Amino acid sequence: MSAPSQEQLATNVYYDRTFDRDAAKILPGEYYFTAKDMMIVTVLGSCVSACLRDRVTGIGGMNHFMLPDSGGDSDSPVSASMRYGTYAMEVLINELLKAGARRDNLEAKVFGGGNVLRGFVAINVGERNAQFVRNYLRTEQIRIVAEDLNDIHPRKVYFFPRTGKVLVKKLKQLNNNTLVNREQDYASRLQTGPVTGSVDLF
Repeated sequence: MSAPSQEQLATNVYYDRTFDRDAAKILPGEYYFTAKDMMIVTVLGSCVSACLRDRVTGIGGMNHFMLPDSGGDSDSPVSASMRYGTYAMEVLINELLKAGARRDNLEAKVFGGGNVLRGFVAINVGERNAQFVRNYLRTEQIRIVAEDLNDIHPRKVYFFPRTGKVLVKKLKQLNNNTLVNREQDYASRLQTGPVTGSVDLF
């Protein structure tokens, strides 16, 4: 049994009639990558997603993660929070490289980090997630070609790895508390689950 905070490959793959193609829906703590002409979809509150693709081959993927609250040590480069975020990014990058993407060809589009979880008042968790993903990609020298971060609204993100196109829909009004409950549940799992699993570096 894997630890609750470990990144998992999304299993919710379906046919989307609106876009006339197969799609994968990812939830907090999940990622998905593909070489096929499909779509990857997620809904973000304070979590962030990095949409990464090889601009030459069209192999691409998306993750959906949140930094766990590290108890005030978020400025420390070795904090548990940063290690978790780094792991979430490395899992996706390494899966893309194993699938045939080249690191030199990777480009990123990043989304999310909204201030939507009202309970997190001490530090805006969305802002911290957004800052982390920017810093991580800069350090890894992966160019960010588009971003839509922060703000107060949740977003629905549709990513088409083959072309690199991303559609973002701001959700001005939520019909229910599913998104907030899902993210709060994810945040509480991150508090208790250790970062586990090995990451191959290429």
